[in-house]
Amino acid sequence: MTLVPRTALDALSGPPQRFLASAWPWRSLAYLLAGAVPGLAFAVVLVPVRAVGGLLAAPLSLVVAAVLLMPLSRFERWRLRLADRQPVRGLPDGWWPGWREAGHTLVAVVALWWVDLLVVAAAIAGPVVLILSPVVQPIAPEGEATLGQTFVGSAVGLLLVPVAAYTIAAWAGARAAMARAMLVPQEAEMREIARSRARLVDAFEAERRRIERDLHDGAQQRLVALSMKLGLAGLDLPPGSPAAVRLDEARELAGQALAELRELIRGVHPQVLADRGLPAAVRDVAGRSPVPARVDVELDRRPPERAEAAAYYVACEALANVAKHSGAGSCAVRGRLRRGRLVLEIADDGRGGADPARGTGLTGLADRVAAVGGTLTVESPYGGPTTVRAEIPCEW
Repeated sequence: MTLVPRTALDALSGPPQRFLASAWPWRSLAYLLAGAVPGLAFAVVLVPVRAVGGLLAAPLSLVVAAVLLMPLSRFERWRLRLADRQPVRGLPDGWWPGWREAGHTLVAVVALWWVDLLVVAAAIAGPVVLILSPVVQPIAPEGEATLGQTFVGSAVGLLLVPVAAYTIAAWAGARAAMARAMLVPQEAEMREIARSRARLVDAFEAERRRIERDLHDGAQQRLVALSMKLGLAGLDLPPGSPAAVRLDEARELAGQALAELRELIRGVHPQVLADRGLPAAVRDVAGRSPVPARVDVELDRRPPERAEAAAYYVACEALANVAKHSGAGSCAVRGRLRRGRLVLEIADDGRGGADPARGTGLTGLADRVAAVGGTLTVESPYGGPTTVRAEIPCEW
């Protein structure tokens, strides 16, 4: 699957033939050339104001600049989309663009637009002059370029066109990245990413609950009914007959399928977690662990569903790792609510040396916890013990 570039810099990292055949070189050129529009407009309006002179020149210039900043800021937002398709969130919608956006617009219209034009001119001038050398270069009998030499120059100019395209796109991408950094602080971008991840987690958990309900109310009930019908049918057959033996085998297979389905439902979204909360769900998981597990989970109130589900799967994965990799004789699960955070610790007395790079599921656990704004730490020196600690914020 090929990802669609969202910015000019993303497009530059792709194959050259794909980049040169795309619209990104032209979008980048349009982005740089469009910078002259606000710059020239700013200059055209301010020059007559400055020509007034006297004591009114300075305050009048400030008033005119402030009035111009609003439409010019809107234009800069639109221009940014030429080189960066990613939406810029968090910008004010009122008449005043905000100090960050006003500062960016002021820098762009005063200093950066002519730098953009210089870059475009430097990138394009060489190839254009070489391509047009048969026209612009006079052909004279003595000491001047021959016709063949001018066409060689044209060929070289054509070869330099991709270089110009890369130069323009690289500068446009850098300018767009700088504009985004000035418009939206990194903290705001990170908050939006965190909110997006949280929305994905909520949607994922809702889908898991829907699948669990469908399996519980649909396939599981049909398997129970099938097992009962097979049992009733066996009562009508002579004991030990071939038909009765085959019917018993079918009933046993139906029972195994029912047990596997119940285990699957428990893994998708356990009913005990939804009905009785995290302490009961953790005790249920620990009771099925092959390694003896001591559970001490006491919560003053029930955490939000998102935090509760994340903590549950941390407990499940950590206990599974204890059974598979640790060689421990016992383990303990402890959970508390502390200052608005759900803290869950799973400790064992095994050999230690847990390494996320070895595929023990710790990386996936860390991602799941981070998706709800939490942190996961693992302390596992060689020789043990191992402690997995998850801290998950709870916002009621």
